[in-house]
Amino acid sequence: MGPRGAALTCGYSSYHRLLESSLADLKKKEDCLLCPTGCAANMALMSTIGSLASLLAGKELPSGDEMTAVFSDALNHASIIDGIRVAERQKGVKLYIYKHCDMSHLNELLSQCRMRRKVVVTDSLFSMDGDYAPMVELAKLRKKHDFLFVIDDAHGTFVCGKNGGGVAEEFNCEKDVDICIGTLSKVAGCHGGFIACSESWKLLIQSRGRSFIFSTATPVPVAAAAHAAVGVAKHETWRRKAIWNHVKDFHLLTGIPVTSHIISLVVGSEDKALQARRFLLQSGFHVTAIGPPVVPPNSCRLRVALSTVHTRQDLENLTAALSRCINFQVVRMYSSNGYARL
Repeated sequence: MGPRGAALTCGYSSYHRLLESSLADLKKKEDCLLCPTGCAANMALMSTIGSLASLLAGKELPSGDEMTAVFSDALNHASIIDGIRVAERQKGVKLYIYKHCDMSHLNELLSQCRMRRKVVVTDSLFSMDGDYAPMVELAKLRKKHDFLFVIDDAHGTFVCGKNGGGVAEEFNCEKDVDICIGTLSKVAGCHGGFIACSESWKLLIQSRGRSFIFSTATPVPVAAAAHAAVGVAKHETWRRKAIWNHVKDFHLLTGIPVTSHIISLVVGSEDKALQARRFLLQSGFHVTAIGPPVVPPNSCRLRVALSTVHTRQDLENLTAALSRCINFQVVRMYSSNGYARL
């Protein structure tokens, strides 16, 4: 399979470089750093940000104004949260959590913050609710407050945007995003994560991101397969069109207001979600049930994953099976009032 150690020692090849170059090109960034997983990518970046204050201050414990303020959406992915916790332990970061997609709250927090270095980090497409971060509004706030803008584009990469560049491309604000985290385990169907960024940020993360430094590199066959997947996603645009047609068809068949390919059907209790999952499996559909601690209690849900190879008939059969175990009207109500949001 290839690597027997970390990328910095013996785990880097021309296949890895090809993959990094293709991802940097896709994301319109100077360079890209491969990581073992998307989780490791978030951990590496946030731990680097955590060490930045000490590095620039030239002392172990920086003073308050030398620290970095990190502003994080309340529903960010667990790996972002864990990365920030690591950064906090390094005494270089002060965390501010803003209400989910609430730009007024974020603007208020940014305006009150007196720290010179500010970072805003958010999922671009939230994995448990299927809603987008308000990218255009975030770009405007970036111009106003001059912060480092970081997105986790795990669910948008290859699916959103004309070229599959992700949510930033979809909303025409690629230049406003400074660092883009991604994964190769979703749409690409491979394994690994990446950080698309500037050359200087790549060098910094290589030297400070512990989850990158001390992890075994991506196996060569996986890197080669992921590189091929980037080409497929970029050039075979019919695949993206098929996915979005399926999303539209699902909405027409159910009436549920879905806005992305992350279709999250809130059913309430854990028992309801598990019973529905069992029924759907017996009906020939593999639909995962999501419960605590991933989502809050009594907001358990079914998460539908559509793919290019599904047909209109598949969708009709799926919605018929779903209608026998969940109430579409109740799900529509939950989807409209933000039932699952903290």
